[in-house]
Amino acid sequence: MPTAHIAVDHYSAVHLAAETARAVAGRCGLPGALPDQAAVIASELAGNLANHATGGSLFIQPLPLGGGMEVVAADHGPGISALQQCLTDGYTTGNTLGAGLGAVKRIATDFTIRTQPGTGTLVCARLTGPEATPPAGQEVGAICLPADREQLSGDAYAVVDQGTVRTALVVDGLGHGPQAAEAAQTAIRAFHRAPDLPLPALVTALHRALRRTRGAAVGLLRLHPGRAEYTGIGNVRVLTMTPLDVGHRLSGQPGIAGLNMTPPQVRAFPLPPGTTAVLHSDGIDQRWAQSPSPFVRRLPPHLLAASIAHSHRLTRDDATMLAARPSQRLP
Repeated sequence: MPTAHIAVDHYSAVHLAAETARAVAGRCGLPGALPDQAAVIASELAGNLANHATGGSLFIQPLPLGGGMEVVAADHGPGISALQQCLTDGYTTGNTLGAGLGAVKRIATDFTIRTQPGTGTLVCARLTGPEATPPAGQEVGAICLPADREQLSGDAYAVVDQGTVRTALVVDGLGHGPQAAEAAQTAIRAFHRAPDLPLPALVTALHRALRRTRGAAVGLLRLHPGRAEYTGIGNVRVLTMTPLDVGHRLSGQPGIAGLNMTPPQVRAFPLPPGTTAVLHSDGIDQRWAQSPSPFVRRLPPHLLAASIAHSHRLTRDDATMLAARPSQRLP
């Protein structure tokens, strides 16, 4: 399911945000009052953006690893100067960005916020069912958006955890529109049939499945504690980010999965604690990684994905941004 993106440039977007969040919660199977709670979260966040922010957006979608949904707000507004006061439930003044955040924090299963004066604010509120794995330790975020004027995204992503091993796929169907979306979903289905295969065998399986489609660029990233492996075909990029710098910039081998592919090569690189690995399609302007600000470099994965997609998406193309750290689950 692609990310529902709502540009909050007018107060009328508040109602749309609430209804979208309620619908996504229903599709995620959240029971009881949770869909209504999702609507409240989206309404509060959208209202804040409409009243006080500049260039605000909401991203509403299922959690990358399943079990619930999330509402992410991103803006280029003034930032929140009195953050702790804003997080107090009942703080409702309409004069500053941050009204209603206390209620959002109380309702959400997991709540994350980062703000910087003059830069903007990022908020992620996640909701899960009563029996789902708590999302706080997932440390993975992704945004998948169709090109402007397209209903379907020719991009897609998937993430699977198996013990301490996390495997992520980003796929970019050739072109955009329904046929690109068909290629992307074909790759996702093939990935889920055997996500634990060695990466060369896995990308070969994707190549075979995609022969019945127009083809795609694919990038596969496998995260282990302390190290990562990457293989890809086409223009899906990977890099690492720490609070200090950006490193290990890699792109896929030439070719199109499903049409022509050279023998896949796996490239390994270290992943020290606190390092985020990023995988994205060419619908994200690669120049974002030239000199990201310290604020961006310190973002947790789920806010980093939203921040880059919000600020550096190329709207003429489908765009996917995935950010992750190794799984925290026990072997």
